[in-house]
Amino acid sequence: MEEQLSLEFLRVVENAAIAAARTMGFGDGHKADEVAVEAMRKTMDQVQMDGTIVIGEGERDKAPMLYIGEKVGLATHAPKALFPVVDIAVDPLEGTNLCATGAPNAIVVLAASEKGGLLHAPDLYMEKIVVGPACKGAVDLDAPVVDNLRAVAKRLVRDVEDLVVIVLDRPRHEKLIEEIRAAGARIRLIGDGDLSAGISAAVVGTGVHMVMGTGGAPEGVLTAAALRCLNGQILARLVVSKPEHHERLARMGVKDPKRIYATEDLAPGKKIIFACSGVTDGNLLKGVRFFGEGVRTSSMILTLDERQVRFIESVHLEKRPDIKVRFN
Repeated sequence: MEEQLSLEFLRVVENAAIAAARTMGFGDGHKADEVAVEAMRKTMDQVQMDGTIVIGEGERDKAPMLYIGEKVGLATHAPKALFPVVDIAVDPLEGTNLCATGAPNAIVVLAASEKGGLLHAPDLYMEKIVVGPACKGAVDLDAPVVDNLRAVAKRLVRDVEDLVVIVLDRPRHEKLIEEIRAAGARIRLIGDGDLSAGISAAVVGTGVHMVMGTGGAPEGVLTAAALRCLNGQILARLVVSKPEHHERLARMGVKDPKRIYATEDLAPGKKIIFACSGVTDGNLLKGVRFFGEGVRTSSMILTLDERQVRFIESVHLEKRPDIKVRFN
């Protein structure tokens, strides 16, 4: 599955990123999300697979959706063909506000696995801690903030003061931010994009050592899929605070609302593909760049079974007879 589909999924995220990037700075996050969704859906329907969307978007913020349960791929047009059966999780535009304002770190994201390989996470929030490979097993979701920071610093052979922790800039994180500052670690507050931040924490050289705080559960599953391929770790627990949350969990068969999910719980698949493409410039990927003779995209493709991490720069040339390919 990985060898057959990874480059197809590259095409999916590239096309969605290009569509979203054409709306950058227009101040319309809904429109940016909408065009990314449609580009992603159109391209996925050309892929030789029997795909099902198991994590889509939109319920919480009423954005355009790739619906949970939606069938995608050529199997929708050729039901008797023997295509690989694939579960797919998508965030067609993580950071709609980032794209709308031209801010950094807007990305297009897709994760895929064999059937049952991605947790069907409810559209709730999750408490999360994300660390890279060197710090696997060093953190505890119930430990005091200062203890987790010290454990990470010890694993990385540095002082707490040298750490950079990414936290979403939200009122709900005021206490967390105070505790991180009191411990002496540095903080990078972000307006959106905890998925992109989680991936950065698992890649050496990004300057990010840890991600903490509460964010979307679907984004937690996508992060886990990337971390399975990058050998990082996420610990997460659903935030259940209203009666309707308990009802939603019951419908989904979740028996323990206080359960702490490990990386392998969120993305248990044996065959995982993770693909993302930059829309605006970020820590990990450059954004889409338009020039007179085409478009340049920056993407990352991860595969679990093949243990491959590919950073891919693509130039999409205009279809004109006088086109020239430039080195940079």
